[in-house]
Amino acid sequence: MKVLIADKLSSQTVDELTALGAQVEVRPDLTPETLPAAVADAQVLIVRSTRVDAAVLEAAPRLGLVIRAGAGVNTIDLKTASARGVYVANCPGKNTAAVAELALGLLIAADRGIAKATFALQQGSWQKKAFGDARGLKGRTLGILGWGAIGQALGQRAQALEMNLVVWSRSLTDETAEQAGVERAADPLELAARSDAVSVHLAFTPQTKHLVDAAFLAAMPDGAILVNTSRGELIDTEALLAAIRQKSLKVGLDVFEDEPAGGAADFSQTQLAQAIVCTPHIGASTDEAADAIAAEVVRIVRSFRDRGRPPEAVNLCARSPATHHLTVRHFNRVGVLAGVMDGLRAEGVNVEEMENVVFEGALAACCTLRLDQSPSPALLEQLAADASILDVQLEADAGPA
Repeated sequence: MKVLIADKLSSQTVDELTALGAQVEVRPDLTPETLPAAVADAQVLIVRSTRVDAAVLEAAPRLGLVIRAGAGVNTIDLKTASARGVYVANCPGKNTAAVAELALGLLIAADRGIAKATFALQQGSWQKKAFGDARGLKGRTLGILGWGAIGQALGQRAQALEMNLVVWSRSLTDETAEQAGVERAADPLELAARSDAVSVHLAFTPQTKHLVDAAFLAAMPDGAILVNTSRGELIDTEALLAAIRQKSLKVGLDVFEDEPAGGAADFSQTQLAQAIVCTPHIGASTDEAADAIAAEVVRIVRSFRDRGRPPEAVNLCARSPATHHLTVRHFNRVGVLAGVMDGLRAEGVNVEEMENVVFEGALAACCTLRLDQSPSPALLEQLAADASILDVQLEADAGPA
């Protein structure tokens, strides 16, 4: 199995993949122009920030699995991957502590003006008075947009600084908020209005694009702090620039709209960068996170090698078009299932999903086929009459459990 790693990962990852018997090629130097040729004969592609678009997927006829060594898959063309039967997996939760730590660091740095004070000293300018206007965090209210693993980890750290927490999440209820010791906002605008600082921890979807827009920023108090370590597209950049000017917002960003895809590139958003505290998407870049992600990448590849599919692929059909399921208990013999398939094909019945389990002793098995339509009674009788088939049952399909 050939594995192409198109970003920098720990040497531990390479060593453990090699120990699995994989032929590993590490090419962090690849560009969008050179990646398609490099991936042509790979079966597994592992990336961090590198974008995997349709051109890459279409250039790789043997590719069966794309792994993002991090959380989220917004840099991967899921539609094309799904159309080509390519599994997509990621490593959620493995960078939780690292991202939460950076979010807290940006929060403190924005409040205390650390970056600008450092730059002034580096330029030989001592400006104690100019940088002595921080509000401090103790007793302030931190609004957290999103209450997943990272949002909760940041919340724990902020509570240790004696901050009050108000949270908005579609899944958060009054009961779970009370259990966590936080207050629940009814909607993002309420959270913005109630918060001295806001940290964004949401997945990027069409519904969350520019969730932090002009209306959200207008609802924030003057001089409030905004931190984003999730995805740049969650914030309307033009609206943010206007709010920085008009409301003296303090901002800490690790992510940007249309940020460079690779590890080293020119950066054009200098106007924004000069007005804020910022880092180049390094939220997950700690040794602790790298080790955890390495272990997860190896686990995913091992499962793909041993079972033919990765655990928790993100692009599987939530509900197939199946309308019926056919259960065939049969002797574990060569050609039994081939005969079933031939009969279904002759009637134009498509198998949407299939699972065959073998019982102890390997004498018998049970195959469940989810079908796009009902086979004819005649075919069911034909299958039931087969001496290698123990029983045949057809039921309307209720979908996945």
